Amino acid sequence: MAMTLSQPDPIHLWAVVDMGSNGIRFSISNLHPCTARILPTLYQKRVGISLYDAQYSTAGEKQPIDDSTLARVISSLQQFRQVCEDFEVPSTQVVVLATEATRSAQNSEDFMEKIHEQVGWKVIMLSKEEEGCVGAMGIASSLPQVKGLVMDLGGGSTQLSWIIKEEGSDIVHMPHAGAVSMPYGAAAVIRRLSQARSDMKVDELKVEIQNALREAYSRLEVPDELLQTAKVGGGFTLYLSGGGFRGWGYILMSKHRARPYPIPVINGFKVNRREFLETEEVERAATASLTSEDHAIFRISERRAMQVPAVAFLVNTLAEALPPIKEVRFCQGGVRDGYLFSSLAPQIQAQHPLVIATQPFSNQPSSKAIADLLEATFPASMTVNTYDNYKNTFTPAILQAFANLIYYHSSYAKDLQAISALRCTTSGILAGVHGVSHESRVLLALLLCKRWGDDIPPIDIDFKRNLERLIDSPWTLWWVQYVGAVAALVASIYPSGISEKSNGRLKFYAKWDQDEKRRDLLVLNIRFSQIIKREALDKELMAIEKAGKRKKWIGGREGVGHKVLIEISSD
Repeated sequence: MAMTLSQPDPIHLWAVVDMGSNGIRFSISNLHPCTARILPTLYQKRVGISLYDAQYSTAGEKQPIDDSTLARVISSLQQFRQVCEDFEVPSTQVVVLATEATRSAQNSEDFMEKIHEQVGWKVIMLSKEEEGCVGAMGIASSLPQVKGLVMDLGGGSTQLSWIIKEEGSDIVHMPHAGAVSMPYGAAAVIRRLSQARSDMKVDELKVEIQNALREAYSRLEVPDELLQTAKVGGGFTLYLSGGGFRGWGYILMSKHRARPYPIPVINGFKVNRREFLETEEVERAATASLTSEDHAIFRISERRAMQVPAVAFLVNTLAEALPPIKEVRFCQGGVRDGYLFSSLAPQIQAQHPLVIATQPFSNQPSSKAIADLLEATFPASMTVNTYDNYKNTFTPAILQAFANLIYYHSSYAKDLQAISALRCTTSGILAGVHGVSHESRVLLALLLCKRWGDDIPPIDIDFKRNLERLIDSPWTLWWVQYVGAVAALVASIYPSGISEKSNGRLKFYAKWDQDEKRRDLLVLNIRFSQIIKREALDKELMAIEKAGKRKKWIGGREGVGHKVLIEISSD
């Protein structure tokens, strides 16, 4: 499908400068209402200026930010000002945000004033509470639903908070104060830990940080809703952001059971408590990456690898200080994302990122009708099999995103359709979409691949298997086979989408029954209009029936799946 790139209207462009402790991040985003939920980035660059390191002498003494560092900061800001002019970003929509390193600098006021004088931009100094709130909103932007504890690990400080944002809700709940900030960022802990080891006071530092974490947690006044969810579910979900934590996540990716890990982005990556706390293994991997290129880890620089012992110390400490953690989610959203997400209208914040990301590629307005057709192929009542929770997996949002892309690869050569569909969420049209979990990326990719016949070249077989390893339940993999085959039938009957003229050619009704051995039987009633020739659809109908054959079940004849009975009728 050919696509044309249009110049965005400058009225929707926002430039954000995030002056962090370990680097300065520049970005320009397009907040057009149609796609604002996924915070599309037009330009981004990071300059490795450490404002934290600049405040310490070689002897470890605190000092003002020096003139050399100031000159580098001003030079990079002036260059970005030119970039903003090239993109025609309105001057009123350029925001420079400063956090812990600038806030704690001895010459903070003078530093910001010189930037204003020489660049023309006023620096907005975020308070500790504001920084925590913006960081939490960055995490809220990173997934459709966020419900648990939140930690943002910067260079100079770390923030602890809680957040509740239900999928589809336009309300984000968090503490009134935003977050509790503590002076234990990655760079700060490296310095403190090095000194503690020299003084033989590592245990004292650990107790200090544990006490700070416990006090911070008590100040958050975690609501009963979250406490009850944690009690029933076996612990909290902990959402992590910040460079130090993301580095930890990338190393865990490299050690994952699905190796090589098939999704390159960190946002939405999930691990359980045991995996998260494998600190010794993570430290060994980081050390190996520093000693040999053969052990290099994707997205782990030398600086990031050298931070790992400090992050490991912090991970072990928080695991002992905080209430039980069940699982950990890594998030990309930071200050830039949180600031922009906070500016969006509530109805935009409530949108599902995957639906918004796929809408530009949909066959409007028929994609909603196609999603409704797909949903009708699931029985309304659940099966007695408690392990097959298909309703919570194949949500309306997932089915809508699938429907939006059901025709996208139609113009591709047959050799490319299935594999291009399989890779579209990891290196194709949806690779850079913000706000999507790894589970959703995998599910959509597998559905689209099956819709195009599941015929992929040998070189991509391992990639597909690794995607499948990220699916927790084999029942989900079976439903992918079934729904993908149904989608191929829908697309055959409606090759150009559903129009007012073509509507009514196909109807589905699904229900549960039992076979002669009293096993679950999925009955799919397919009703064709008179103009549809059933004989021309034998291939598509056979593919649906095959999904119900025991030899096609996940794990083979004794594996996981449902028998399928197709009943065909006509109007």
